[in-house]
Amino acid sequence: MRITRTTQVLAASVLGLALAGLATPALADDPGSGSGIDVSVTIEPTTTPGQISMTVADNDGVSLQENGSDATARQFVGTLPTVTVTDTRRPEDIPAGEFWAVVGQSSQFVAADDPAKTIGPEYLGWKPRLLSESTTGAVAAGEPVSSVIGDGTGAPEVGLESQELLVSTANSADEIGTSQVNADLALRTSTDVAAGEYHSTLTLSLFNQS
Repeated sequence: MRITRTTQVLAASVLGLALAGLATPALADDPGSGSGIDVSVTIEPTTTPGQISMTVADNDGVSLQENGSDATARQFVGTLPTVTVTDTRRPEDIPAGEFWAVVGQSSQFVAADDPAKTIGPEYLGWKPRLLSESTTGAVAAGEPVSSVIGDGTGAPEVGLESQELLVSTANSADEIGTSQVNADLALRTSTDVAAGEYHSTLTLSLFNQS
């Protein structure tokens, strides 16, 4: 697994100067009196290998807000910041059958006022949403999963203990470039959940496998 970031910037600027109101000098009669200078450059192919990397949009964390509670569960929702996977490798440098995946895993929610009060990661679900256009269909958002307290959508009721957010097909050379995804988060707890401010850590990992 490589989680790296490389940025290369090439910039050039041309400054034009103009002077007005000056007399124009006479030109030499002999057009051959000047001399030209040949300017050449040889640019070698880049030798910097491409790479695959993941970044998460700047954020202050996600604060889940109650919305959609009913007689069977209390529900708290939010949106995952945009996650970007960038693959700058050349197709010929990617082994056949290699693929990558971004996997999310939540820790348990722990109450700020009492560490004994917890809500397990199995109560947190998500619905990934692909934000970029996949030209070949070789990159797709992960499948939605629900809290163990079902949300009625038919999504697997397994929680967010280790689930795919974004994944390439069995051959990631089919679509290199940039892919973006986010997800709707939904924490569904029992109706008698203890009141309090809870905190959890959602870890996103990029895996490159063959």
